Amino acid sequence: MENTSETLLVPIDFNEQSMFAMERSYVTAPFLKVNIVLLYVYEESDLSSSLLSPEEVSARITKKLDEIASETAKKSGVKVTTLIKKGKVYSQILATAKEVNARFILMGTNNSSENIRMEKNTIGSNTLKVIRQSKIPVITINGKKISRFLHNILLPLDLTKDTRQKVTYAIDFAKSFGARITIVSVLWSKKDKETKEELLQQLDQVRWFIEEQNIKCTSELIETNGGERMLVPRLLKYVEDQGNIDLIMIMTQQENKLVEFFLGSAAQSIIRMSKNAVMTVVPEEVGNEQLIF
Repeated sequence: MENTSETLLVPIDFNEQSMFAMERSYVTAPFLKVNIVLLYVYEESDLSSSLLSPEEVSARITKKLDEIASETAKKSGVKVTTLIKKGKVYSQILATAKEVNARFILMGTNNSSENIRMEKNTIGSNTLKVIRQSKIPVITINGKKISRFLHNILLPLDLTKDTRQKVTYAIDFAKSFGARITIVSVLWSKKDKETKEELLQQLDQVRWFIEEQNIKCTSELIETNGGERMLVPRLLKYVEDQGNIDLIMIMTQQENKLVEFFLGSAAQSIIRMSKNAVMTVVPEEVGNEQLIF
């Protein structure tokens, strides 16, 4: 499948969470001015365990996928195409993203069948592998909260340069959706005055940089005495208290001047515990001079 225009790749397997992700594509794709590709991946074992013949299984999948694509096209107003691939779920998602010139991957956090047997609130292995290996941003949808519009983007920052690459993605998203940006840093030791001063300075600089792009922006330093283990709970409590956060942006690699944050266990906790959409950004292997505030 040759595709010269950018697309939003949405892997689905007809399970509930992947369908919620598909619903999010209705509004995401039009604002980003991309087409939608719905992808269904099956493994050989899926066919062997079925009482139906491979041909019958394929026909049923195709019929259902076409029905969903038709509905998606009507509700999103953009072109929607479908693909069915055989193989390892995560590897086919990654390969297809390149094949269809995907700008983003949008998927449910438990959109693969292997998650049925997994403990509640864990990230399915396919989703985790896609996030870790994807060369493009991955937006994950957890829970049943579907926001029809993107009003407010949460940008957690630490003191590394890589974390600031998220700022450019946040600005692009904010401009596309007409959204505002909320930047926060979490200080889990109130006694660390030096780090607090650095964080406050960076928050001011980043807020100024974003406002220079004609985007409404607020900043806040969240303090807690609970230590590193309280970092994620405190951040998610902040999101819950705000009540208007639609998307949280994090990085795929550890941002670890303050703590080992993203994508260590803390990042996984954010992805699996957040009731809001989470966008995981891949840090580029380039100089960051343009992002030094």
